[in-house]
Amino acid sequence: MNDESPEVNGPPIDQYPDLSGLDIQAMVGSVLNWDYSSKNERLRTLYERNKIAQWNVSTTIDWSIPVEFGSPLKVLESPGKGPFSEALARLIPRDRWDTFRWEYQAWMVNQFLHGEQGALVATGRLTETVPDVESKLYAAVQVSDEARHVEAYARYVNEKLRVTYPITPGLGSLLTNILQESRWDIVYLGMQVIVEGLALVATRIASTSFNDPIVRDISKYVARDEARHIAFGLLSLKGLYKDLTSAELADRDEFLAEALLLMSRRFLLEDVWLKMGVPVADGVDYAKNYPGMVAFRNLLFQKVVQILREVDLLTPRLRHLLVEQKLATPRAVAA
Repeated sequence: MNDESPEVNGPPIDQYPDLSGLDIQAMVGSVLNWDYSSKNERLRTLYERNKIAQWNVSTTIDWSIPVEFGSPLKVLESPGKGPFSEALARLIPRDRWDTFRWEYQAWMVNQFLHGEQGALVATGRLTETVPDVESKLYAAVQVSDEARHVEAYARYVNEKLRVTYPITPGLGSLLTNILQESRWDIVYLGMQVIVEGLALVATRIASTSFNDPIVRDISKYVARDEARHIAFGLLSLKGLYKDLTSAELADRDEFLAEALLLMSRRFLLEDVWLKMGVPVADGVDYAKNYPGMVAFRNLLFQKVVQILREVDLLTPRLRHLLVEQKLATPRAVAA
């Protein structure tokens, strides 16, 4: 198996032709199953938990709290975490760090929002394509979760931040790949493993570190939902790949390699550097190579690595790619 990084299909990574949205064409079949008996007790239990755990964006979140975008912020307790460090002062003067922190938060929340809409559509696809009724039922309640996440983050962006950022090219390309796919397990791999795996860690971080209580609360509830979605993916994929042919496994490996490469470019903050007046090449170099940012990406990808290992798809090629792109340490991906 080739250990080289895969070629990325579609438009170059530094451009995306239409920032107004994506119009994705796909040939996808639908599956109906007349066997309504319960065969997966753990999935049925997860389905019941999901029904009980529903929350209401309008009433659970306290929208009366004001958010003053750009207002002064408390001094960071741990300035070495993520993009914030003494080295950042080479790019952005300290007296503009509060502005940068707000723009960084706005960028992150907008990417959450774009990803949640992708999850909404992809999970709707699963209700059509998964072979068993129990999985269709869970996918349906997950669709409701994703709609709620879109509603919450959209309301926060529109009413509180009033700052928008376009989808990153990497995320846009991955959503395109997922939604062009007809094989249900690859939709799971793209959405439940890669996108949701990153979202779980990112929203947990947001729930404790973002600048205002509204988005922290939203992210807390979203993270709880994402944890159940990942459990759904694991229950559906565990043991599935032991019976696939080598050619079928190679297809999954290729898809995952491209997905990881696309997501490696998701956290380079190009649009934020541009807005802050920082030369984009300098900002990207900082995001790629500053140890705090590398550690931040390693943290984000921990759950993805764990899931790939649990479903027996953490191949030598993917291990090599994760380390090469500074998404994981050699120890984290060791066999």
